[in-house]
Amino acid sequence: MAVQTKKIAVYVLVVFALYVIITDPKKAADYVEIGFEGISSAAGAIGDFMTWVADGARD
Repeated sequence: MAVQTKKIAVYVLVVFALYVIITDPKKAADYVEIGFEGISSAAGAIGDFMTWVADGARD
C-alpha cells in the first residue's frame, strides 16, 4: 500500500513540475535558482562545520 502511495505522490509531483515549466518557464527557473542557492548555502555551512571540527572544535 505504501509503495502505491509513493508512486502516486511521485506522479503528482512530476505532473505539477511539468505544468509549472510549460505554463510559466520564468517562475520555474526562479524555483530552480532558489533550490540551487539553498543547496549552495547548505554545502557552505557543512564545509564551515567540517573546518571547525578539523581545527579541534575550538572557538
